[in-house]
Amino acid sequence: MLGMPYELEKASGLGFCFGVKRAIGTVERVAQERGGVETLGALVHNPQVMERMAALNVRVVSRLEDVKGKTIVISSHGVGPAIIERMGVMGLEIVDTTCPFVKRAQVAARRLSESGFYTIIYGDVNHPEVRGILGWAGDNGLATLDIEKLKAIVDLPRHLGVLSQTTQIPAHFIEFAKTAVEKAMVKDAEVRVVDTICHDIRDRQASTLELAARSDLMLVIGGRQSANTRHLVGLCQPQAETFLVETAADIVPIWLAGKKHVGITAGASTSDDAIADVWQRLNQLNT
Repeated sequence: MLGMPYELEKASGLGFCFGVKRAIGTVERVAQERGGVETLGALVHNPQVMERMAALNVRVVSRLEDVKGKTIVISSHGVGPAIIERMGVMGLEIVDTTCPFVKRAQVAARRLSESGFYTIIYGDVNHPEVRGILGWAGDNGLATLDIEKLKAIVDLPRHLGVLSQTTQIPAHFIEFAKTAVEKAMVKDAEVRVVDTICHDIRDRQASTLELAARSDLMLVIGGRQSANTRHLVGLCQPQAETFLVETAADIVPIWLAGKKHVGITAGASTSDDAIADVWQRLNQLNT
């Protein structure tokens, strides 16, 4: 033990979110029934979960051209309509595990596009979820996390829709949307702002922020490529010393020296086993 014992506390609502749990359960069932299956992109952004999937003969392909079987899984992040059309042309059976909240954002983007709106998505343009939502907007829009890029657009279309990647921080999206409205309202414009942030993510962020405010060390458990996990890190850092760990093996004991209150939280694609292992390791170091 490094110094005096510390209090250890979990944020509420940890473990797989509904969308991830649903996607994993579906793929496990299909893989067991068929002796394996292919997914277009990683099912979730968590390497430990994907290792478990690989043991069930779940193979990740990055391009449709690489598909060898007759069945393809759409990951929880979803895809655009052009990709679905190509799957149909190839004669592939589609297993769609798109998260319901992502699907809701896709539907919002499609409706905006059909109504003649140019869609701006507050999100990472390189993330598969965001690329898919853009596709449902008829590619009539853009995605960015940079407010300055939004301000730099000289002529915004008169009809403007504003959405968010489902895992973004609500307060940041609100600030972004306000900027879009202010910029658009210099002319006869119509702006529609649609809240597409996942309810589970919103609750998880609020719980994490509340815990971080009274902790002097926060450990965030999850994949380093997971957007929602990285956002939890960003929320915690102004409140407490914060580290992202994928497994209990990543914990460095010196982090705990002199700490009185240690909090842990986890991304939406982090398994209960990973959380339990970190909890156990922290308790071992506390004795």
